[in-house]
Amino acid sequence: MDSFFNTVTHRWPEGREDYHWHILPPAGIRNALFESYKNLTLRENMAPVQPEWYHVTLLHSGPVSEITDDEIAAITEQVRKQCATIAPFDLTLDRPSVGTVALECAGRPGEPARRLWEITAKATAAVTGERFPLIPPVYYPHASIAYATGPVPDRRDMKAWLSDCPTQPVTFTAENISLVAQSHDGREITWRHVASVPLGTAS
Repeated sequence: MDSFFNTVTHRWPEGREDYHWHILPPAGIRNALFESYKNLTLRENMAPVQPEWYHVTLLHSGPVSEITDDEIAAITEQVRKQCATIAPFDLTLDRPSVGTVALECAGRPGEPARRLWEITAKATAAVTGERFPLIPPVYYPHASIAYATGPVPDRRDMKAWLSDCPTQPVTFTAENISLVAQSHDGREITWRHVASVPLGTAS
């Protein structure tokens, strides 16, 4: 396992705010995941995600400094109109797996979350004239509970820990999506809230 932050620094440098669209799990789910896997994440060169920063990313958009307020308002309005036609849905986060740069809880079903990714990506591209690359280019929902900050020597030990862990997947209802201005310090990802868009408000 290698540093997650080293893999993104060329396109998302430390300290720079970029717009992101997220599905944010409710507090009860975030706290349950944190407590269930706290001992798994406390490893050399691992940075546990604190519960308030758990997220299911939909889209990593452009730098805050390169998108105008009018563009953000137009993007948000397009997203709001499209999300009004998408009913809230249950999203299940599976037990974590040991990935190449993070401990990830895969989300399912992917299809309704992928529709939200498509909505946010198309709205952003339409308003900004495709100034920014599509990140991710292929979408699957997931929540990371810890990021690698350097080489992690005990991946097999983490897999053994998981094999003895009796926890089950967790499910919550995605009722809205959030636009945030997000940055990292090479160890922790944080953000400030910009807007929330509800799902399924079309009459």
